[in-house]
Amino acid sequence: MPNHSDQAPKRVLDPIDRVSEVLFGLIMVLTFTGSLSVADAGREDVRTMLIAALGCNLAWGIIDAVLFLMSILAEKARALMIHRAVRSADDPQEAHRLIADAVPPLLASILEPAELTSIHQRLNQLPDPPKGARLDRAAWLGAVGVFLLVFLSTFPVVIPFLLMQNAVPALRVSNAIAVAMLFITGVVYGHVIGYHRWMTGTAMVILGLVLVGITILLGG
Repeated sequence: MPNHSDQAPKRVLDPIDRVSEVLFGLIMVLTFTGSLSVADAGREDVRTMLIAALGCNLAWGIIDAVLFLMSILAEKARALMIHRAVRSADDPQEAHRLIADAVPPLLASILEPAELTSIHQRLNQLPDPPKGARLDRAAWLGAVGVFLLVFLSTFPVVIPFLLMQNAVPALRVSNAIAVAMLFITGVVYGHVIGYHRWMTGTAMVILGLVLVGITILLGG
């Protein structure tokens, strides 16, 4: 799962969170549609596949949401531990080290001793930290967002099977939708990390199909 700060984020889920959850949901549903034998599939086979795909993504959406909450709680608890450790440090150098370890390495490398001292003083001026970490509204909304992204990413891929009687063209349309969604996911990812969007879109399609293939081969 992606990193989240202890403070309420401006966005419930950042773009990397969204890309990760949609990619996960797509891979899960494609393992079901990809393993469907359209040559022999009847409506009952398609129905069974749809129920399995929806049920699987429903379950994994719930599991991923719980893991998201656990990650948030762990990070909040770690922030509280650092806060307490800084406040109780007798040696200012130890407090500075704790502060430097708590920030990204790039920021830590440019912080001057005077800046670390200022941060230390301001931390000491804050009210006493709570005894334990708690999940706030943003965390719960984030968990709902995780669940919805994993679960709802199933529907565009399975809709052709709901609207079309023949499994062969339905699978072709479904695969086209899945490839388009993988490509769009890659484009968004490329935009976020500053890479060429068309290249990351294409790479995401290849990566997604490889992961689906591995999952199917391993019996997933």
